[in-house]
Amino acid sequence: MNPILDAVREGRTGLLPGLLGPLTAPERQELLARLAHLRAEMRGWDWSRWRERDRIRSALLVAGAGCHTGASPAASWIGAHDLREGQEFPTEPLLGVLADRDPRWLGELAHRLAERTGTAEEDYPLIRELVRRAGCPVPTTDAFVHGWVRSIFTMDRARTTHNPLSIALRQDPYARELVPLLFATAESPEALHWCSDPTAPNHWPSELAALAQEGIVERRVLVDGCVARLRRGGRQNQLKFFLAMLTRLELTPAEERERTADWTALAAGAPSPLAGYAQQVLVRLVDAGGVPAQRLAEMSDVVLRRPEKKLVRAQLGLLGQALRRDPEARRTLLPAVAVAFGHEDTALQERALGLVVRYLPPGDRALRRELALRAEALSPLHRRAAAELLGPCTAPAPGSCAEPAYEEVLPPAPVRRRLARGPLTLAATVALVAASGAAGEPTAAAFESALDGLVRHAHHDRAALAGALRPALAGRRWHPEGDRPVDPRQLSGLDLMAAAVLGRVRAPDLVPGRGAHDGGCRPDCVHAALSAVTASRLTEAAHRILTDPQPFLLATPTWETGSLEPEELVVRLAAYRRLGAEPGPADFAQALLRVRRDPGAVPAAAALATAEGDRLAAWLAGAGEPPAVHRRVTDPFPDALAAPRSGPFADPFADPVPAVGPAAVPQAGPLRWDRPPRPPATRRIVLETAERCVVRREFPAAFRGLGRAHTERSRSCSPACAGGLVQGAVLPEDRETQAAWLLPEVTAGATARERGAGVPLPLPRLAELGGPAGPALHLTVATGLGARDAGDRRAAVDALLLLAARGELDAPRLGRDLAELLGLGTVKPSRLAGAARTAAATGAYATTWAVLAEALVPLLAGGGSARGTGELLAVAADCVERCGAYGPAPAGLAEGAGRPGASQRGRAAPRAVCYTPMSRPPQNCWLF
Repeated sequence: MNPILDAVREGRTGLLPGLLGPLTAPERQELLARLAHLRAEMRGWDWSRWRERDRIRSALLVAGAGCHTGASPAASWIGAHDLREGQEFPTEPLLGVLADRDPRWLGELAHRLAERTGTAEEDYPLIRELVRRAGCPVPTTDAFVHGWVRSIFTMDRARTTHNPLSIALRQDPYARELVPLLFATAESPEALHWCSDPTAPNHWPSELAALAQEGIVERRVLVDGCVARLRRGGRQNQLKFFLAMLTRLELTPAEERERTADWTALAAGAPSPLAGYAQQVLVRLVDAGGVPAQRLAEMSDVVLRRPEKKLVRAQLGLLGQALRRDPEARRTLLPAVAVAFGHEDTALQERALGLVVRYLPPGDRALRRELALRAEALSPLHRRAAAELLGPCTAPAPGSCAEPAYEEVLPPAPVRRRLARGPLTLAATVALVAASGAAGEPTAAAFESALDGLVRHAHHDRAALAGALRPALAGRRWHPEGDRPVDPRQLSGLDLMAAAVLGRVRAPDLVPGRGAHDGGCRPDCVHAALSAVTASRLTEAAHRILTDPQPFLLATPTWETGSLEPEELVVRLAAYRRLGAEPGPADFAQALLRVRRDPGAVPAAAALATAEGDRLAAWLAGAGEPPAVHRRVTDPFPDALAAPRSGPFADPFADPVPAVGPAAVPQAGPLRWDRPPRPPATRRIVLETAERCVVRREFPAAFRGLGRAHTERSRSCSPACAGGLVQGAVLPEDRETQAAWLLPEVTAGATARERGAGVPLPLPRLAELGGPAGPALHLTVATGLGARDAGDRRAAVDALLLLAARGELDAPRLGRDLAELLGLGTVKPSRLAGAARTAAATGAYATTWAVLAEALVPLLAGGGSARGTGELLAVAADCVERCGAYGPAPAGLAEGAGRPGASQRGRAAPRAVCYTPMSRPPQNCWLF
């Protein structure tokens, strides 16, 4: 036996430098071939030999590196993932086996290792020592720079003052070369952000600025690097570091003036905090006369289009400062000011119009004409003022020009898409089944089409279907070569049906309920009930394939939402009677839950003269009505206001503000299923569904969870079991019940720190379903309009507009729900203002005002002092002005208009009250 191979197999890495040293180049090549064979053999070992694999890996890595004669293959061997996985990197043994190599060879190896993005940071100690021995230039790759930062600033050093960063940087021989590269890496090293306290001894920006002051690093390199990195953009914590670095450098006026173009670009396109800093620099430069009017106008053209009101307000102030300093620049700057006429905030429109009025030269007709054209972007009230100040009528206004009739603009109602008529071909069915595993969860339409296609083709020619499925599913873990039966509990979705077609499951194992996968749900969770229905249907269909194949499924939807037309179900039941086929209980039960409840189809169903026909007729006549939904306001649990938990369930990283909603869980740290959810600490609205007796009495056992009365606590479950598209199609004609079930999650998204689902709320999809659009759906949409997450608020706006487009929106009801939610604190005025502004911006000003007219009542009754009320009033006033709504004003609006003040509330209330209580607004509704 070869002693080197023996040492490798025994994992005796420390012996390898001495054993490899005497070998000649040919002997190393011969040994390398045997090591490669051992490596290939090791790849084929199964999990039972993991101890032997772990013992061999490091020794095999070291031995192979010592046998390679070329730097490039040696770097590939050292960086191989299969030789490093789960092992501590053997730096010292590697240096030992490479000690006799030529310095030039070592330098080439160091640079090749540094170019390996995935491993260079971990290999930094080895690369650094190779560079020292070779005397070659230091590598400049991103991973090597990250490794240098991590080596010089470990977490232990970040937590202590022993050997601080200042000493480590000055003692490091590569600091002069590598510090400038900190600004050139694609991602800045994480260690740079570990210490954010500028007074701490390990604060990177402070220490780097000190290096520049001492001349160790050139100051200009740091300044240019920071500015370039800020202009490139990136994550917020990275930009924060470079901004702190720039602040610590304390740029001189000359350095700031030299980079005027950079501050202009940052103010125009950078994130808000960085743009604010750039604006402050520009203010100083404008004071010193260092910014030409043309450049300031070009920058303002971009900044004034930004949505951040703070930045726009600051930019208008900057323009006003420039106009005061140089009145002759008004022909250049006033058109730039007019860009703010199109801002969504009417207070900023007013400020911009005030600047125009103050600095507009009296005799410049061309400039007046240009500004008058731009004034068309103003709100109607401001347009009238602009028309009086700038000359001819620039926009229709009551009393001065013919006012065109307002026309509400709503998005087109979504067109219902019908599933393909007729059965899918064999090839199309196999393609859908194969795609279901590769692309994640399929849509409801794809799932139902594939399921029906499998049933039809298995009934017609199961052997042909199996022959087509076998190669298409070769990659499934349950489908290796062989005919050993598979446990159905290990299969889910269409895989269970495919396994039945291929004969990989046995009929006795397909017991109803055994194939159900709860996905981590509690047994009484609504998601578990929906999953049980789908699993029951799959189990039943798979069992029938093996025992009594069905000609087709009764529950296949007519529409992609999952709804089934009653006439189509009658035709299918008639075909079953003609063929002498027995309907599957789960299949027929799902068909009933999906059928559109049209009493006009009752005679046709009764004429079938079958048990299923009679049940369908009774279902359509009234037995299929959804369960009652009870609404109540809960009080906070007493223990919710107590001190934080202690003991075994204590969470040291928990949010000090109690989470709200039965589905809320602590957001910091890993999920703990041994810890009960924290009880809500505020009053909130909950919906509870009553028992559905007909489902509990007549439907299969797997469906009875849907008929159970669901309280708020029975809906508490983990985010992992939230329903998908297939679950949503179980009850496509009962969106009220689904809305009641969804409300706790929506409430948690409005009151807790974050919702935790990671995807926008499915409110638009819920609004597309069938059934009445009643109180539960309106309350859920109203709660979603106050969600913390902007994506969730957009989803609620989409649902609102969809209901309005279909003529199903009860705007006063939605407004009253919002009023109650605002009173409870579930919805915050500022968030509702953002959602309302988004809805109005689509052109739905009248719809938005109809909702806000009711929602504003509790805020105005409280004096309008709640934070965000002024913003909400501004949106309402804009809607009133644009749609010309006349009529009684909401209670409290007139009183709010009479209160003095320069706040947004004080400006918006008079604007709204000018329109609503009378047929024509007075001329003095708006003042500068």
